[in-house]
Amino acid sequence: MGQSVRNQSTIGYIRETATKFLDRETAGGIFLIIATIVALLLANSQWASAYHHFLGDELLFEFSEHLSFGLTIEEWINDGLMAIFFLVAGLELKREVMVGELSSIKKASAPLLAALGGMAVPALIFISLNLGTENIKGWGIPMATDIAYSLGIIGLLGKNVPRQLKIFLIALAIADDIGAILVIALFYSNELSWIYLGSGMGAFGLLLLMNWTGVKNLIWYIIIGIILWYCFLNSGIHPTIAGVLFAITIPIVPKLDSKILKERTATNVTNLEKTELEKLNPLQDKKQQIILKAIKTDTENSRPPLLKLENSLVDFNAFFIIPIFAVANAGVKLDVNLIEVVSGSLGLGILLGLAIGKVTGIGIFTLIGQKLGVSELHITLNWKHIIGIGMIAGIGFTMSLFITNLAFNDQELIKISKISILIASLLAAIGGAVILLLTSNKGKKNIVK
Repeated sequence: MGQSVRNQSTIGYIRETATKFLDRETAGGIFLIIATIVALLLANSQWASAYHHFLGDELLFEFSEHLSFGLTIEEWINDGLMAIFFLVAGLELKREVMVGELSSIKKASAPLLAALGGMAVPALIFISLNLGTENIKGWGIPMATDIAYSLGIIGLLGKNVPRQLKIFLIALAIADDIGAILVIALFYSNELSWIYLGSGMGAFGLLLLMNWTGVKNLIWYIIIGIILWYCFLNSGIHPTIAGVLFAITIPIVPKLDSKILKERTATNVTNLEKTELEKLNPLQDKKQQIILKAIKTDTENSRPPLLKLENSLVDFNAFFIIPIFAVANAGVKLDVNLIEVVSGSLGLGILLGLAIGKVTGIGIFTLIGQKLGVSELHITLNWKHIIGIGMIAGIGFTMSLFITNLAFNDQELIKISKISILIASLLAAIGGAVILLLTSNKGKKNIVK
């Protein structure tokens, strides 16, 4: 009971963070849909040349005559902003592992197995169609699930989708993202620079040491985190991996324990009652100012650093980073025969991988987990929900586009891949939404009867 009281403040804040993440990602998915439409309109309009030229412009930071650092606009988005995207995903993963849906083997096994199947089957479908061709480098493209787009579609369905299914999707998509991160790190990295890689791992080690020694000030973590990102940018391993490593090191234990917060707040309130509250307001009474400032400081110090950082980035990630990424990467010129695109081995591999492979893999691996007794579905979910969410998970947009840019240099292959991703994601979204709506409506009819 005592432990429960001590942790009540932190648990409440964790739940608030989880709810905020879910709500913002859902709304962000709608922004992402709009951003995708804008990108396609720009790429197929009279401003297409200016659009692509802008993305290729260099943004240079010059600190002195001999010290400057610059990347193209597209590189700043894909290598810089997307590192923050992966940071948020990493923070969410750590929170879920510590106290959420992935905090126990029983809770985590169902979405983890589903994610594994949702990665393996699409990859195998793609490989079977493209083995022995130059397209084989794109085998990682159909493995990914876009968490923002998926939650955006789920958000549009509103109360027709059980909350536990949304949580299942989040856990699945995060595990899927981690799988994609490992694939990028292991298979889509350039020639390694051991000096920068060693320096980056040194920065990561320093961050872990800071966590272990009880450093709670996020400023120090951010400073070292930027160094970590810069080292990975030049190491040959994609710098977005730095975002995940950085997230791992952020402390979840607050500077001020909830029990101490309760005691100090009680003391501060008692001291506040002794001031001239009836006659003077805080602007007139310096004692009140000092006490109120102490209460505010203690409250801030009781918030876990990980949750503070995640809450500060959720809106920026959902409403800026992901839509900006879409505007920069979804702009593909639709000047090709769509039938030819999706009937070729590259396009067909992506289309079947995302639209069919995802739901097949998720369904089969979830069933295997059930039969082996290593996982179980929440009581509010049924197999039609799993099929519907498996279809929704076939929306591979953000990560699939990201891997496309890493897999290919040939602009024609990139174009075919992007068009196939858009078509597959559209089919997956429509199919999943229809199945979930029919499942919900049938459930309501049964309740009425």
